[in-house]
Amino acid sequence: MQTTITSKGQVTIPRDVRQHFGLKQGMAVSFEIEGDHIALRPAPSPRQAVACGFGLIKSRRKGVPADFDVASLVTDAP
Repeated sequence: MQTTITSKGQVTIPRDVRQHFGLKQGMAVSFEIEGDHIALRPAPSPRQAVACGFGLIKSRRKGVPADFDVASLVTDAP
């Protein structure tokens, strides 16, 4: 199977390939360089990608503003 890259760097994945691998509209895919080849794979879902646990627990506390300066909490000891 062959396809052409557009001026925007886009390609159309042939229908047979999409069906074989279960690729649907809106799914994320990943590109990996393997020697002199490019591998296109379905990206792991967020459930599979959890490795560290960050963000799994929701807090009821109000979030810290992005511009909060932690250095402002430091005071000189008397």
